[in-house]
Amino acid sequence: MLGVIELVNNEPNSFSESDLRLLESLADYAAIAIENARNFQRVQELTVTDDVTSLYNSRYLHEALQNEYERARRYDLTFSVVFFDLDHFKRVNDEHGHLCGSQLLREVGDLVRSQLRSVDIPTRYGGDEFVIILPQTSKLQALHVTRRLRLALNERIFLSDRGQKIRITASFGVANYPDDASDIERLLQLADEAMYKVKEATRDGIEMAEPPKPEEKQKEHTASS
Repeated sequence: MLGVIELVNNEPNSFSESDLRLLESLADYAAIAIENARNFQRVQELTVTDDVTSLYNSRYLHEALQNEYERARRYDLTFSVVFFDLDHFKRVNDEHGHLCGSQLLREVGDLVRSQLRSVDIPTRYGGDEFVIILPQTSKLQALHVTRRLRLALNERIFLSDRGQKIRITASFGVANYPDDASDIERLLQLADEAMYKVKEATRDGIEMAEPPKPEEKQKEHTASS
């Protein structure tokens, strides 16, 4: 059932056959309109949803970042970005096949969602890279969230329903607006660079973006003004 149309008249048998035919016709058109609206909404969801993890995709990431940036600037708020990459994910594909790799990504997506608030925005950036937007979250708060996510990832056994017992870790980078950057491109870049510092060193760790020096911050402020 898509909807209900109700006509009320206090006089009994007051609707003629032509009235009823008109009502049926209106109901048919209304049902078509509602179904089209549902289909449109579904198409919209598909354009911003990653088909493997069901997280948001990179297309939506940039739109959401812009929206959060504008909101933060307007109301003098803060927000943080977490960039993380799965360690040695290629081994999973090489040793267990791409189907297992896709399922592992899907399970990672489920785990990420379970560790976040409803207002947070988890996205699959591409491959085995993920970006999370944390609205109204300070750098210290973002660190706590990232530590919790890292611990949950380390404790999880993946692909158990396939008879596998795969463990995986990740390298995390965290950056904050406005502490680390005054524009979203730089913010995402700093989180990415922080993540790669972990990747190139120990892996399975967290790196915080370094705040710009006073003279660098002044240049950023001048450029964005």
